[in-house]
Amino acid sequence: MGYVDGEVFVYYDSETRRTEPRVDWIVANMDQQYWDRETEISRRNERNFHVDLDTLWERYNQSRGSHTLQRMYGCDLLEDGSIRGFDQRGYDGKDFLTFDKDTLTYTAADAAAQITKRKWEEDGSDSAQTKYYLENTCIEWLRKYVSYGKDVLERTERPKVRVSGMEANKILTLSCRAHGFYPRPISISWLKDGVVQEEETQRGSTVPNSDGTYHVWATIDVLPGDSDKYQCRVEHASLPQPGLFSWEPQSNLIPIVAGVSVAVVAVIAALAGFAVWKSKQGKKEKGYNVAPGSNPSI
Repeated sequence: MGYVDGEVFVYYDSETRRTEPRVDWIVANMDQQYWDRETEISRRNERNFHVDLDTLWERYNQSRGSHTLQRMYGCDLLEDGSIRGFDQRGYDGKDFLTFDKDTLTYTAADAAAQITKRKWEEDGSDSAQTKYYLENTCIEWLRKYVSYGKDVLERTERPKVRVSGMEANKILTLSCRAHGFYPRPISISWLKDGVVQEEETQRGSTVPNSDGTYHVWATIDVLPGDSDKYQCRVEHASLPQPGLFSWEPQSNLIPIVAGVSVAVVAVIAALAGFAVWKSKQGKKEKGYNVAPGSNPSI
């Protein structure tokens, strides 16, 4: 599955066994040869994963129940021209193997992963191939995708923020919810008298909406008499400066524009799967990843 700023733009359907588009800009810029090629790569990776699962069942002495093998890889292109790349594998929700492209070595999470580490490092050919892919092929495709989807991918949509409160057992829980924003990176925090309350704040993950935007929440427990001391601060690429939002039992929403402007730097990381790239306001960082043509067995 491929993501652009957290949005799926291509995916492999294991039922039809085809790689399919999910956004218009990829359809408009790729021919049938491209889809046939990516379908073949995905089918080959699917076969390899089945073989690797069989191997890991035996290594961990497990029954053939429900188990998960994951691979996450990608590359970043920063505005200053520098690049980054990563390739990681996980098994049943835990780290398994992590590739270091600078040393051409792997970090193994346990004894079972050590077997794969020794096998791949002794051979060496796959390490060199993966390094070349992350530093060259991946970056070349990144530049193409950036140009193809620029109008869509570089858009910004302002978050809509709502602050609410609920009292129970003499404790007031203040909730700050931001929704409808794009791109995904956002900072949401609670302040008391202007000071960030990091340890006291509980946050939810930033998750997608059906329309391609995102939503997130943050809560904090306070004494009912202190509610006027608290504000929710929201920073996002679409905002020229941070927004401060206070709770009022009647209106539930009072936006206050912060007096000091800060630069919004959205940290972007390439996520894995099939292909990924991301962009942000301020310093731009983009990452992209296409599945390599072959992978050795675990």
